[in-house]
Amino acid sequence: MTVGFTDIAALDASDPLRGFRDEFQLREGLIYLDGNSLGAAPRATAARIAEVVANQWGEGLITSWLGAEWSTAPQRIGDKIASLLGAKPGEIVAADSTSVNIFKALTAAISLRPQRSTILSEATNFPTDVYMMQGIEAFVGGRLRAVTVDPGAVLERLDNDVAVLLLTQVHYKSGLVRDMAEVTRRAHAKGIPVVWDLSYSAGAIPVDLNGANVDFAVGCGYKFLNGGPGAPAFIFVAERHQAATPVLSGWFGHSSPFAFEEDYRPATGIARFLCGTPQVLGLAALECGLDLMGRVDLAELRRKSLALGDLFIERMELRCAGFGFELISQRDAALRGSQVSFAHPHGYEIIQALKQRDVIGDFRAPDVLRFGLTPLYLRYADIVEAVERLRDICQTRACDSPDHRHRAAVT
Repeated sequence: MTVGFTDIAALDASDPLRGFRDEFQLREGLIYLDGNSLGAAPRATAARIAEVVANQWGEGLITSWLGAEWSTAPQRIGDKIASLLGAKPGEIVAADSTSVNIFKALTAAISLRPQRSTILSEATNFPTDVYMMQGIEAFVGGRLRAVTVDPGAVLERLDNDVAVLLLTQVHYKSGLVRDMAEVTRRAHAKGIPVVWDLSYSAGAIPVDLNGANVDFAVGCGYKFLNGGPGAPAFIFVAERHQAATPVLSGWFGHSSPFAFEEDYRPATGIARFLCGTPQVLGLAALECGLDLMGRVDLAELRRKSLALGDLFIERMELRCAGFGFELISQRDAALRGSQVSFAHPHGYEIIQALKQRDVIGDFRAPDVLRFGLTPLYLRYADIVEAVERLRDICQTRACDSPDHRHRAAVT
């Protein structure tokens, strides 16, 4: 796919998604290229949260658990996520964090293959995924081993000792997209259930969980779903696996939470994968993002995402050649998620200098500049302007400022 450099204004004028930009709170002049880390705030969210606080909490108080349907929000919102990801109603709940849901999904999957002893993932996976594997290994005292292998060797490592395979569909640094259906098919041929991390997929690329025969999946609500910082995550459990019991047996996963029984009796269906009390305010914010996403033509979203990525790469090669940037994302757009990433020895300093010029991307150690492409509020002209500001930084050596060298706690 090639975007003609002279057609930028026409591309923006004819963009069928252009009206969605006005539904986000973005100040004039800011080019926000970090929606793959934290999505922009939908304008509807502030009013929704105010209504929940003032009326449902302030006036309804505890009666809102029923009257405002707080208690069933995880299922209701989970069904909205399911409609975006090719799942059936009753296969997803919105709850907890991605890390917690990874733990739930892994332990449930392990229970399906109790005689096997390996939890398998790839090296370079997002750290929390591997940390959860390592935590399970430490907790069970050696009965299970957390194993990571080179990304290109994952499928060759599948054998009869693997209890579960954990992979991220879109790699958090490079944006490489794995073939979910083919990987799942290969794993199933060895009797291995798969847990997919969709944190960089949900709301960004087409996902068909049931079409790919996926077992378990997790993802976060604060990236492309625009649910706000710390938004509740979600967990998908295929209907055929919902009798599996995750280790985290919290009271909202009980068959009758308000019976206050001494012993745990797991709920039936997806409710079994709930744990603690629903995060009502976070769920309300997430629902605003999902209601907005529910109006989007997802095929058009993906088409624009690919075009934005191609334009970014073309402009970088035209305007920033010779400045030391190395494209680490796939040039083939079909294999690239909704981001473009470059390596540079001074990547951290460049990202800080860009922020001073009202371009927000992010940095991932050791040397990756990562630019998220969110088609609902990014314009083609934003990509062109972002690269021009980046070129100016390189030409003027603005990134050499001592202020840009101090590594902040959050990058």
